[in-house]
Amino acid sequence: MGTVLLTGFEPFDQDLVNPSWEAVRLLDGVQLDDGIRIVARQLPCAFATAGACLNQLLVEHAPQLVIATGLGPGRSDISIERVAINLNDARIADNLGERPIDTPVVPGGPAAYFSTLPVKAMVKALREAGIAASVSQTAGTFVCNQVFYSLQHALAGSGVRSGFIHVPWLPEQVEQGAPGLPSMALATLVEGLRVAVMAAWCTQVDIVETGGQVS
Repeated sequence: MGTVLLTGFEPFDQDLVNPSWEAVRLLDGVQLDDGIRIVARQLPCAFATAGACLNQLLVEHAPQLVIATGLGPGRSDISIERVAINLNDARIADNLGERPIDTPVVPGGPAAYFSTLPVKAMVKALREAGIAASVSQTAGTFVCNQVFYSLQHALAGSGVRSGFIHVPWLPEQVEQGAPGLPSMALATLVEGLRVAVMAAWCTQVDIVETGGQVS
């Protein structure tokens, strides 16, 4: 039996819900076709505690695959992140009131880590399932990127593949606070993450397909 650790974040920045956790929690305990069991856990949206919480989960569950997820405000699709950078530069305060500016995630660590997930194969699988998806070249510089970088740093050289996915707002969030901005239904997010997990688990070598950006 293989274990996939799937994480989402608690709400932040005055939101009452976080789509990443709302979707991830519905996949907790799900058994996928070839004997994969998903373990879903919530991370705090705080620079001081998110990394430690993530490391504790890695030790506790010893997963064979790890995918962290977070909200990408304003994004229109499920975004499979390609690279995490060693930089915290918070535009807003986190849930503990901290706002680090131009600090490293890991002092002395590499400038960046690439995802070890088959990002393009995951995007292809999502699109074939009728779910909007793309490769993203930036995970930002807030707690999402911090967790992504911390995850890749913790698992570097271990053989455990890992990466990060950003998801859009839920329709009800947009209706209440930001009419007209992109969103995605919760059922679509849940199915999208399930498809992405399966693609990541089943694909050892990524496909060669365009996923870059002009600017």
